[in-house]
Amino acid sequence: MKRVAIVTGASSGVGKEFVRQFDHGKGGPLDEIWIVARSEQRLNEVASSCTKVQVRTFACDLTQAESFSGISQALEEENAEIEWLINSAGFGKFGDYRSVGPEQNANMVRLNCLAVVQAISMALPHMVAGSRIINLSSIAGAIPQVMLATYSATKAFVLELSRMLDHELKPCGIRVLAVCPKFMKTGFLDNPGDQEAAEGMCRIGYERVERVVSVALRRAILGKDLCIPSFEMRLAYLASRLMPRSALFALEDALFR
Repeated sequence: MKRVAIVTGASSGVGKEFVRQFDHGKGGPLDEIWIVARSEQRLNEVASSCTKVQVRTFACDLTQAESFSGISQALEEENAEIEWLINSAGFGKFGDYRSVGPEQNANMVRLNCLAVVQAISMALPHMVAGSRIINLSSIAGAIPQVMLATYSATKAFVLELSRMLDHELKPCGIRVLAVCPKFMKTGFLDNPGDQEAAEGMCRIGYERVERVVSVALRRAILGKDLCIPSFEMRLAYLASRLMPRSALFALEDALFR
């Protein structure tokens, strides 16, 4: 049986780094890495950079439900066993809800939430004890962020879905990890929407993509359900759970707007 890792959002940023680390054996023995993103050219570039594990590309737009059909068919034909599913595809727009607009708000929900649900549903029949799912949430999902209403809500969905699925699937040996990093210097910030709001929020600093992925893999192997890589964000998360929501938003307004 072919052992595969599936990585969405694999053409850049966090997804690309997961592919690199899988290629270097950080996720254990794999026969193939299946990588998913919209740009076929960029996927091919990522595939050509891998030297140790065979890579298969799937160029598709995951906001379209039918995009999963090709991957699902390949899983059946190859009788593949999924060792890792990495849901790292996603995007966000800074700004108040009205300025972000209906189309962008809806597409955030489709990609950040619905695509994650569909990918997991597709993958589970091909997973066994020891398989792992890593879902990219965000510190914005753990601590709601002003000027990121829809993005924060989608990442909160990913966080809660991951933790409940981990609880459900634990008896059969499949574990689910939600990763909540702060901002990283990836394509996420190339077209952020409200540039001033983005610059304000990024005052909390950046994390290194390589470290986020490395820590996430270690936590997943240990069977954890939550990974907040940044120490100061772990402290902020704990503090936010003790604060009234109104006080939290007032503090964020003072710090970031």
